[in-house]
Amino acid sequence: MIVRATILCFLAMTGATNSAAQDTRSSNATHPRNSKHEWRYYNGDLGGTKYSDLDQIHTGNVQDLELVWQFRVPDFVEGKNTTLQFNPLMVNGVLYLATVGQKIVAVKPDTAEPIWTFDPYKGSGATGKTRAILYWENGDGRRIFYGVANGYYCLDADTGELVESFADGGRLDLTKNLDHDGITRRYDTRGPGVIYKDLLILGGSVGEGPGQANPGHIRAFDVRTGERKWIFHTVPHPGEFGYESWSPDSYKYVGGANAWGGLTLDPDRGIVFMGTGSATYDHWGGNRVGDNLFANCVLALDAKTGERLWHFQTVHHDLWDYDLPTAPTLIKLFKDGKEIDAVAQPSKMGHLFVLDRETGEPIFGVEERSVERSEIPGEYTAATQPFPLKPAAYTDQHFTLDDVTDLNPEARAYVLEQLKDFKLGPIFTPPGFQKLVMLPQFNGGSEWPGAAFDPADNTLFINSSNEAEWISMREAKVEDEITLPALGERIYQAVCSNCHNMNSGGSLNGVEFPALRSVKDRLSREEVMKVITEGRGQMPSWTSFLDIEREAILAFLFDDRHEEKIDTENLQFTWTGNIPYLSTGHHDFHDPEGYPINKRPWGQLHAIDMNTGDFKWSVPLGTYQALENKGYPPTGTFNIGGPVVTAGGVIFIGATLDARFRAFDKKSGEELWHYQMEGSGYATPSTFTYEGRQYVVIAGGGGSIHQTPSSDSYYCFALPQR
Repeated sequence: MIVRATILCFLAMTGATNSAAQDTRSSNATHPRNSKHEWRYYNGDLGGTKYSDLDQIHTGNVQDLELVWQFRVPDFVEGKNTTLQFNPLMVNGVLYLATVGQKIVAVKPDTAEPIWTFDPYKGSGATGKTRAILYWENGDGRRIFYGVANGYYCLDADTGELVESFADGGRLDLTKNLDHDGITRRYDTRGPGVIYKDLLILGGSVGEGPGQANPGHIRAFDVRTGERKWIFHTVPHPGEFGYESWSPDSYKYVGGANAWGGLTLDPDRGIVFMGTGSATYDHWGGNRVGDNLFANCVLALDAKTGERLWHFQTVHHDLWDYDLPTAPTLIKLFKDGKEIDAVAQPSKMGHLFVLDRETGEPIFGVEERSVERSEIPGEYTAATQPFPLKPAAYTDQHFTLDDVTDLNPEARAYVLEQLKDFKLGPIFTPPGFQKLVMLPQFNGGSEWPGAAFDPADNTLFINSSNEAEWISMREAKVEDEITLPALGERIYQAVCSNCHNMNSGGSLNGVEFPALRSVKDRLSREEVMKVITEGRGQMPSWTSFLDIEREAILAFLFDDRHEEKIDTENLQFTWTGNIPYLSTGHHDFHDPEGYPINKRPWGQLHAIDMNTGDFKWSVPLGTYQALENKGYPPTGTFNIGGPVVTAGGVIFIGATLDARFRAFDKKSGEELWHYQMEGSGYATPSTFTYEGRQYVVIAGGGGSIHQTPSSDSYYCFALPQR
């Protein structure tokens, strides 16, 4: 029987402990390692392998999976742009879920019957993205940690109540103790941190636009009190290693270089690993001359002290928003008769960097290759960029006229005509004044969900997107006098365009944001001003804006007050000073029917032998229903969501635009089963056993990626009971 847990179940939820929490708790509550029956950590374990040694569900019976329950989150609002990106945890007989409003809900694993809920917004109706929570236990009790906006919360895992002895009444302010100028700016954590002994180690998300942003320093806090224990400056201060790879004053105003995709941990060695993002501003770097350590780096730190053990930079002086979007996966491999502990770092570029876990040395070699230099005045591009010798890139990296879509003659002719105004070039061609086709696009390649690793045969499984977008640069010229909406447009281009496109929405770090063209139809001026001033969900508050700058944004969005002119002399925007060039935004590029301009496949799932660096297989991932109806084989689609691999020989993955949850044979890549959800599964599934039955759970929240509709459900599957 399918149990549909609806909002009615929440009428009894008051935040107090339900007896079910006690009834379902495992007696082995203090065991520090992940049990094979649980999903205790984000991505399955501390190494992020997304591997489960469960085999009750296997290649011979996966086609018999049935839907056990569908849990509809209670704060979903039809027509509102939301998504679910959460990787559920199952610990001590309790399954933890996150809602579109960033509530945490504890439910029974077999029925989704609610036990308790925690609402960080206290009924305000705000929404946001939560990808992970951390679970911790010892003799002091059981706790859950997770990030909401600029805060990090600590909850009692049994009751859902705040642990008031942690930080400020159970909430840690992430904007404090950051060794910066003290101005409150965005610093949130959708991805996971890790807990090493008594240390809570966190990265986070910061702004990437030309306005000043927080640096992405890595910090450790006391897991009981929230006291800061160490900090690693990802934008080095004077006298620190890497300082010379920046302009002398970069540490004062450059932000970014942040581990927004989460962290992984080798607890035996006491090493914490992360992939870091771009430095700000991420499309012009004339004020940060040099390679810019530790932006775009695989970084290994001593988990106890925060001391740098090694780093490997995957992009020098990033101009493409080619963040490392996920933490490296901890793997083992055999090479030259020797077992090697390594890390495998996916990337937006489609490069997989395989590095020795203790030294950071490339296992299969990396070659520095010459790349084109920038035409933008004052820009100092790196002369070379690193290319792994093996494995080969798992997405296309050079769009040419031969790569134009062959879906049909009309689409091809349309794209060829459009391309007469565009520049084409290989990966790492710098953005310039002419429109540049970028392949892979700004979201990859790979995104934040990362790879799965099967230790049985040292195979890594990774999904990739293969779509082109375009970008161009323009001068950030500000006249002595400017109209109010014109100033608002400049501010939009400088601060908002990386996240919000005007017509089709947009994304940053895999998080989707609504289009701004229709904001005046959805919100009043007062409501928009409140969002700008106070923030909402994943959008930070822009308290540093002058009043006139806020008014200018409103004038631009509401298309009025065109006769009002203001002097620009006293405007405080950074781009009027040391950011003289801005991108025009990240632009989708599709044929007349909305399909990508390049040839298929547009998304793939790959299996890579990590002993050799060779591909075992690559298959299309996803389909377009309209093309499927015309008889096209699977084309692949843009995808965000991670794979899980099991000892039963099955790979589970959602991720695709078509809202299907799929199972593949790990040996061949053959699709064995799929289930049509109501919304796309832009999340990583979890699998566990409860009372002897194996379950697989995934969030199917959809969202605004490529205009896919938002939805409200978690889906749980198992084999029929005999």
